[in-house]
Amino acid sequence: MANELDEMTGPVNEKGRDINVIQKQLKIKVGVGSTIFEIVLWVLLIIPGLVFLFMKVKARNYLQRLQQKIQHNASQIDNYLEQRVVILENMAALVNKAVKLDETTFLAIAQARAGGSMNEKAEALESAASRINVSLEAYPDLKAHQEIAMAMQQNGYLQKEITAAREVYNDTVLEWNGLMFRWPTYMIVAAKNGYTTRIPFSISVETKQRAREVFF
Repeated sequence: MANELDEMTGPVNEKGRDINVIQKQLKIKVGVGSTIFEIVLWVLLIIPGLVFLFMKVKARNYLQRLQQKIQHNASQIDNYLEQRVVILENMAALVNKAVKLDETTFLAIAQARAGGSMNEKAEALESAASRINVSLEAYPDLKAHQEIAMAMQQNGYLQKEITAAREVYNDTVLEWNGLMFRWPTYMIVAAKNGYTTRIPFSISVETKQRAREVFF
């Protein structure tokens, strides 16, 4: 029997296809069947009903812990973004001593420090880093400056940490979303508590466009 999906001979879209994260939270609902299921457990024998009650309590406790984990993961991203703000502030100040930086560089850093969503902070930092890099490319001798070199190294490290933290956040959100539809226990608990699915990390259209640009 042939494979239903054959990557060697199957049809392909030669133009490619862009994908996006859907910005929509799904509210968890259960039907009458779930209510009947619970009633039957109690009617037949009390023990199955008690066991299922225990399972629901356990599921709810786990979901509550998972919510805290998601908050922690999100906070870690903010933490790394804040550290990157400090590094870029220091780097901009050092470069500015040797070369007059464009005022928009400092405005971008100030915007990142001012707050907003994670995406807004990240985009402001990328904008500032890009402008600093332009100055460093124009004056390559600056890269040999010990403090600037260290700041560049720290900036690169934090970029990797931010990416890793976003992956951890998305993995936890994926686990949460999967549990929302695990019937009967988790799905019933989610519906009764008004839980919804969560939206994973996504980037803006502007960032996607910049990623497609030719840098070299």
